[in-house]
Amino acid sequence: MSVPALARRSDEIAPFYVMELVKEADRLERAGHSIVHLSIGEPDFTAPEPVVQAACVAIEAGRSQYTPALGIAPLREAISRHYRDHFGLHVEPDRIVVTAGASAALVLLLSALLDCGDEVLLPDPSYPCNRHIISTLGACSRLIACGPAERFQLGAAAVESAWSAQTRGVLIGSPSNPTGTTVETSELRRLCDRVLARDGFVVVDEIYQGLTYDREPATALALDERVAVINSFSKYFGMTGWRLGWIVAPREWVATLERLSQNLYICPSAVAQHAALACFDPASLEIYEQRREQFRQRRNFLLPALQQLGFAIPVVPDGAFYVYADISELARKQGGGREDSSQFARRMLHEAGVCLVPGKDFGQSGCERYVRLSYATSMENLREAMARMRAHLGR
Repeated sequence: MSVPALARRSDEIAPFYVMELVKEADRLERAGHSIVHLSIGEPDFTAPEPVVQAACVAIEAGRSQYTPALGIAPLREAISRHYRDHFGLHVEPDRIVVTAGASAALVLLLSALLDCGDEVLLPDPSYPCNRHIISTLGACSRLIACGPAERFQLGAAAVESAWSAQTRGVLIGSPSNPTGTTVETSELRRLCDRVLARDGFVVVDEIYQGLTYDREPATALALDERVAVINSFSKYFGMTGWRLGWIVAPREWVATLERLSQNLYICPSAVAQHAALACFDPASLEIYEQRREQFRQRRNFLLPALQQLGFAIPVVPDGAFYVYADISELARKQGGGREDSSQFARRMLHEAGVCLVPGKDFGQSGCERYVRLSYATSMENLREAMARMRAHLGR
């Protein structure tokens, strides 16, 4: 008896190699091996006590029924005040769409913006789910190689030369996953000007916005009201499993986004929305800033430690909690240059007990020479990981 066939486009979605490697690490742990995880982009800090208490109050008060598809008004207003207080921007609440995580925000925005066959320009490297969402919608993602000279970020000149008759817009992340780099404000302004002049869209993924270390957080919303951004309560606010994010979009798009959200997922989690109101309390914000400083200290420990082991860090990450490291010279010295980043990552997992991520998840340009390491873990774990790799690498 045959099983009905799945859609052909599902075959075009590559595995999420981060998750595949983590599953392999989990199997090793269940078999009794000790593994230090530098792989998943999830803060080891969870929601602070004021947020947890707000969730408990919401549950006890029965605030767990459907909400408006765009999110509860108090949360949209709180996000609006956040932009006013931290960035000096007047972002009207009716431009804010609360979503079931940043992934849902991307699905909503791209569903509203793309027809079959449309093309979106993305930097290579970039977060893999972005291009997979685009493919699922029947559109095309075009990766533009962005190396250390460009801080691994897509610039205005590259967009200008890559633009085609099929191109509808640009999707970038700042700070970026996997590189932890931000786009310089002047370059982002030039990029926005050129794309908007072609009536294209600019979507900026700002889910790591609060986690910057060499400069204060910034937002692309300051450049032009036609720019759309997505954000999340997962990273800076430590609410990964609560699945809550938001979009700030041009006002003209909001009715369509509301209609799509009504059909695709009804509404975001009611309890998560009521809990997230406490994220903007002064006590919570103080905790988040203390955590940001801890991330900064972890980064400042990890960078020289990796360099001492032979990793090359071509661009110092200034945001998120990732280091994008070049292992090509290290591999050459150890094994004559025959080992790529995927083989290196597997060796570190199985022989050193350290789980990190090869570059093939994030694009095609130079992926065989780069690995991503996450410092969203304790300083104790970072020290242990460096000790294990130092012993394994003979350093």
